[in-house]
Amino acid sequence: MLGTMTESTELHPEDRKIVTLARSARARNGVPEGAAVRDETGRTYVAGTVTLDSLQLSALRTAVAMAVASGARSLEAAAVVTTADHLPPEDRSAVTDLGGPTPIRSSRASGPIGRTAPR
Repeated sequence: MLGTMTESTELHPEDRKIVTLARSARARNGVPEGAAVRDETGRTYVAGTVTLDSLQLSALRTAVAMAVASGARSLEAAAVVTTADHLPPEDRSAVTDLGGPTPIRSSRASGPIGRTAPR
């Protein structure tokens, strides 16, 4: 299952923002996933699934790559909205590669927001 906590008022406004950005990216681009990450300076990076003949990337890995390419040293939070039942280990690894146990908020397209702890 994607998340273990349901959406509530305890969700920090900045976390709610990246979830909204992830949902928007998914809807705007008509892709299976949308994701957003926030770096140590508060900058956000938003991405959708990349599906080309020569390159396939999940939305979360794309958002992390955008953050790294822009100079991010660590991530404070991540969010992904997906049609999948589970986050692949590679998605979790991409987030944790920037150090620390960054929380990943996850949701189905119209479902509640959960929290997935990176492994």
